[in-house]
Amino acid sequence: MKARINGMTMGYDDRGAGLPIVFLHAFPLNRRMWTEQELTLSRIFRIITVDLRGHGESEGSLESFSLDQAADDVQALLDFLAIEQAVFVGLSMGGYILLALYRRHAHRIQGMVLADTKAQADTAEAKNGRVHMAETASQQGPAAIADIMIPRLLSPATIQTKKQLVDDVRTMIEATSVRVITADLTAMAQRPDSTSLLPSIACPTTIIVGELDIATPLADAALLADRIPRAQLSVISDAAHLSNLEQPLVFNKLIRSFAAQRAAKWNR
Repeated sequence: MKARINGMTMGYDDRGAGLPIVFLHAFPLNRRMWTEQELTLSRIFRIITVDLRGHGESEGSLESFSLDQAADDVQALLDFLAIEQAVFVGLSMGGYILLALYRRHAHRIQGMVLADTKAQADTAEAKNGRVHMAETASQQGPAAIADIMIPRLLSPATIQTKKQLVDDVRTMIEATSVRVITADLTAMAQRPDSTSLLPSIACPTTIIVGELDIATPLADAALLADRIPRAQLSVISDAAHLSNLEQPLVFNKLIRSFAAQRAAKWNR
């Protein structure tokens, strides 16, 4: 499906009925990373997966792109779909965008799941790393970014034993243009620190992290859980950064449990 919003064409899927749950994908992937969640959870809920600006089937200007702009795109999609409030799931960069969405449009969020993400801004070292990665993308293309990212996204055991999953992740990365990869890296490097926002988050929130996540490890998840009032923390064993792909059954169970509590109030 496609929607024309904010001067761009946004690709999305909208499947199922009931409580709407919107999924925001990681860098440098697209909405296909949520296929297992969409297929399973759409039996119970209305599942909406989004291609962020420039990713997958979404097209639009990336001039002066920011994560705030991405959040505004998501908010505009809610308007297009006539959804007043939804539960949101954001993983990694999707989590950064979800925090931006809360900062700008908190009234649209009934509950949120922050998965394998963090609130802190990039350190100087991390910013330099993003600059270097952008240079690598420019010089060597998306395939080189896949080579760099896959060991950061997936656990060693997954890389060794789940060839199809690794190939799927590689395909998504290599389908992302150098222009989009560079815009994402710049936007993430420039994002504000959200730590001070956390104590003011009033909606129900759950935190998920892969036990083996080296990109946003347990300490980052614990900070989110400690600072957000009444937030719950779940650690998924045998999973790294893309915990939804490595352990979809566990991830889906956590989302289903969290969303069921929101649905009970949504249906009243």
